[in-house]
Amino acid sequence: MTSRHPLLLDLAGRRVVVVGGGPVAARRARRLLEDGASVVVVAPALCEDLVELLDRVTWRQREYLVTDLDGAWLVHTATGDRSVDDAVAEDAETARLWCVRADDAAASSAWTPAVARSGDVTVAVGAGGDPRRATALRNAIALLLDTGALPLRRHRPGTGHVVLVGGGPGDPGLITTRGRRALAEADVVVVDRLAPRALLAELDPSVEVIEAGKSPHAHTLTQTEINAVLVERAQAGDRVVRLKGGDPFLLGRGGEEVLACIAAGVPVEVVPGVTSALAVPAAAGIPVTHRGLSRQLTILSAHDTAPDWATLARLEGTLVLLMGVAQLGSHTRELLAHGKDPGTPVAIVERGTLPSQRTTVGTLADIAVRARERGVGNPAVVVVGDVAALADVLGTV
Repeated sequence: MTSRHPLLLDLAGRRVVVVGGGPVAARRARRLLEDGASVVVVAPALCEDLVELLDRVTWRQREYLVTDLDGAWLVHTATGDRSVDDAVAEDAETARLWCVRADDAAASSAWTPAVARSGDVTVAVGAGGDPRRATALRNAIALLLDTGALPLRRHRPGTGHVVLVGGGPGDPGLITTRGRRALAEADVVVVDRLAPRALLAELDPSVEVIEAGKSPHAHTLTQTEINAVLVERAQAGDRVVRLKGGDPFLLGRGGEEVLACIAAGVPVEVVPGVTSALAVPAAAGIPVTHRGLSRQLTILSAHDTAPDWATLARLEGTLVLLMGVAQLGSHTRELLAHGKDPGTPVAIVERGTLPSQRTTVGTLADIAVRARERGVGNPAVVVVGDVAALADVLGTV
């Protein structure tokens, strides 16, 4: 087979001519526009997809003329008429222009590969003139890029930035594909104690991991120090991932870290995560809202030292307490003292979504005693409300 020379072209602002007005020409024109080309379409009539692009392309409403190639850098022909495509290809050859033919790959002087893109990574796939084979390969590569399964980390200096990644409730399979890709691109990972730490084993050995874990009575780094690390490493040119448990913006101080980056002029991105406030109860068979039982959800951090217990006790929906085991006794006493029904179901889910997950179910009146007897500890999510009783029914599903 004749060898082909792969090449990436910068088409930004350069004229590319598309001859033809049908769906194939529309697909070619749309992709050229995405790549920044100045697109000229030559066709007597346009399909609906090309009509949608009229505000972005120059349309010459007539049959093809050889002068249409004047000033062009590249030409695509997709008329469906062999004689016209032959003429375009011949004129392009005379003008020393590369021509991509939609009708006959063997007669082309250039070919459009199947392309997979992930951030600033572009992979073009050719498959010996077999477009379906190329597409299948492209799709497989795109999936590996999206999930961070391929080595995406750069090895040349670049512009540093920070990505706040919500790692989900604990199970490493519950991080988003965008989050995994950010980890695969990272030079530095600043990780929380409750982040999906199993993912750290997949990092390149040269990636620096900085512990920023926090527990109720011990901080590896203060929040001010974490902010400073993110900014300093990004300003040094590193791709920094701040790997958090749950979602960065739900009781995770992600907003403070974003503001610190903005104040320092550091590019920053937020990748949302699956919050433990919803996912951990779900893993235990507890829907935080359920028709006939709960139409409202309130989430409270155990670090909130002065909640409005009177208002919380009057709520008819579901109350979720994050990291509330240490304060469970005082929390239940406050709810009871402010009129909450002692028979209100309560469930505590420890190590939610992990193989060691365990659920303890009781009522507001006895859950603190049950938790003490079973040695319940953090990390745990406490669910207060009628839906908590569903753990005994749905938790076995």
